[in-house]
Amino acid sequence: MRLSGLQKEVLSLYRQCLRECRKKPDTARQHFKSFARNEFDKNMGIEKRDFAAVEFLLRKGRRQLEMYSSPGVKNIH
Repeated sequence: MRLSGLQKEVLSLYRQCLRECRKKPDTARQHFKSFARNEFDKNMGIEKRDFAAVEFLLRKGRRQLEMYSSPGVKNIH
């Protein structure tokens, strides 16, 4: 199955989130993974042809990733 450009971007963002989780302290790593998984699961029902919504969520996800990637952020709840 071929993926669209937006689908590839979503998968790329998810992989980036998981990579960033590995940089966090062991005690908080699972919290970051769970948070990322929950955020993606929450939006699974969005129609893939709703480009505006998908692009909005990609921008939001990238901003969150940038914020949580900061070395000062040690845990998430």
